[in-house]
Amino acid sequence: MKKYVLRRPGGPLVNEKLSPLAMAAQGQAPEVTVSKDIIRRGLIAAPIVMLVSGVIWGLTGAWSAGIGLALVLLNFGLAALLISWAAPISLALMMGVSLFGYLLRLGLISLAVYLVRDASWISLPALGVTIIVSHLGLLFWEMRFIAASLAFPGLRPNA
Repeated sequence: MKKYVLRRPGGPLVNEKLSPLAMAAQGQAPEVTVSKDIIRRGLIAAPIVMLVSGVIWGLTGAWSAGIGLALVLLNFGLAALLISWAAPISLALMMGVSLFGYLLRLGLISLAVYLVRDASWISLPALGVTIIVSHLGLLFWEMRFIAASLAFPGLRPNA
């Protein structure tokens, strides 16, 4: 751990060891930019996904694909919202929010599927396939546009 010189409110300078986890993230929030880009791509793919699902499972498949895609896009948006909220507070909070936020979001998706499982206008195979394939598909699609450097965190400048 590094030593930092701090000034206590109304007091003299003091040397204290600070954990890097107690510090807040500085700079831009790439997770929001990346998540907005994923949502944009998901909205572009939505008509195609619903059409293919409609051809395979009929009208209930198209509705199910729409609901599944909405759940996926809300999941990505909520993930970015939680991380961007926690990062400026502390890195430890951001890690906790990332882990437990994942569990919360997984629970919300499971709850949504549980609530509509017996509805006559839902095709569970279409809903399940859409949720799984669109999560993975959108992440792999987005990987092509991510800059893996500290100079340009998030999306590449030319993406």
